[in-house]
Amino acid sequence: MSDALTLSCLGLPCPQPVLKCKQCLASQAPTSLRVLVDNGAALQNVARFLASQGFAVSSEADGAVFVVHATRPEAQATACRVESDPGAMARKTVVFITSDTIGRGDDALGAKLMLNFLSTLPELGSALWRVVLVNNGVRLAIAGQSCLEKLNALSTLGVQILVCGTCLSHFGLLEQKQVGETTNMLDVVTSLDLASKVIQV
Repeated sequence: MSDALTLSCLGLPCPQPVLKCKQCLASQAPTSLRVLVDNGAALQNVARFLASQGFAVSSEADGAVFVVHATRPEAQATACRVESDPGAMARKTVVFITSDTIGRGDDALGAKLMLNFLSTLPELGSALWRVVLVNNGVRLAIAGQSCLEKLNALSTLGVQILVCGTCLSHFGLLEQKQVGETTNMLDVVTSLDLASKVIQV
């Protein structure tokens, strides 16, 4: 991919690397792209976004810089696709979780309430579309957490679990995530915008 367009996203905070890639696809429609990022969350977010746009994606580390290589057939080069999830037409409830406990006053009780809450979410049936974890809520997706089994069960049912990459990086937990997709603020905002109902915890 020596003729690939190079896009530097070094030093950009979430969700700027993904937004810059989106703008590039919309304005230039490249068939080959080389994106430079400098953290693991941006690497995962950019790779997932480009894959969603029809690119074959690979990556490599070059010192402290990650290089995302993306290519797709010339015939498939189009403007950036709008997010489309056929199942989302019938499943529009997003659960937005900002903590690993529910309520204030007693963290042990709050942890039990969160476990019960996640255990009960399947009762929403096909209406449940996505669970978005931000801030301290990302700890629920980490190995050893009592709620991890419940999130895995939701994922098995087809519910998308989106885990904030900036938050994982902030807490030093990026490599410990056990369920869901590492996400960015563009995905979070899009999820909330497309939802017909948002349940915030």
